[in-house]
Amino acid sequence: MFFNSVDIGIDLGTANLLVYIKGKGIVFNEPSVVAINRSKNKILAVGNEARDMIGKVPESISVIRPLKEGVIANYTVTQKMLEFVVERVAGKSFFSKPRIMVCIPTGITSVEKRAVLEAAMQAGASKTYLIEEPLAAALGAGLDISVPSGSMVIDIGGGTTDIAILSLGGVVVDSSIRVGGDAFDEAIVRYVKKVYNVLIGEPTAEKIKMNVATVLSNGKCTDMEVQGRDLIAGRPTTIKVTSADARAALREPFIPLSAPFAACWRNARRSFRQILSIRAWCLPAAAHWLTDWHSC
Repeated sequence: MFFNSVDIGIDLGTANLLVYIKGKGIVFNEPSVVAINRSKNKILAVGNEARDMIGKVPESISVIRPLKEGVIANYTVTQKMLEFVVERVAGKSFFSKPRIMVCIPTGITSVEKRAVLEAAMQAGASKTYLIEEPLAAALGAGLDISVPSGSMVIDIGGGTTDIAILSLGGVVVDSSIRVGGDAFDEAIVRYVKKVYNVLIGEPTAEKIKMNVATVLSNGKCTDMEVQGRDLIAGRPTTIKVTSADARAALREPFIPLSAPFAACWRNARRSFRQILSIRAWCLPAAAHWLTDWHSC
């Protein structure tokens, strides 16, 4: 790879980093976690390998999640992480640099956008482009957003939730809230601690969320066994967590999502009533889902 430029798409998520190369598909899908040697200022690992180091490293090594709530919290580490990943998936060439497109949340500031652009350029990009996450999600899902009718996308990420209505190739209205999967994991950790007096880690909480959680009162009903530390006895223990437990835990972080959804829908109906009336029938199911958050 000496003269041909590579086109790379990056989903720079709070929880996970996904890298897509044109013609190859997704070539990297791992946690947005970096292990760095502080004394040498050198990256030791990125992704799964770095996540496995959490709680097992000496003081000279830091394991960092450089993104928070969908935006860059540690610019230097983010830039080094991107440089590490781009070189790993696309190689290093002195004759050509890749063109990179990065997904960003809808509600970030111009300063936060500039930080993403500069981090990608410092990571070795020849050109950098930004695309809003709901628009990228719609294109990836195969939605035809070029027609004069509305399509609603709700993108729940690790740190943010983006809600947008798309029409004629662009975002008509959008709303964003800095609540996402990380908040759900934290809520499950707090619930298990309060109800069972057992301390579990966020990886365990994520497994509960992925396997048994539901926000619907008539949703799935299952359970799973998880291990944690008994806060009374001070020793490891195993408990059974049910879908009802997960639903109760998720009620608090899910309820705030109804506000940006309602605001987005009101703004769309106020300004683009004629366009959105064609697709309005698609939304009652989503509205019922949101309403059910209050009745969980």
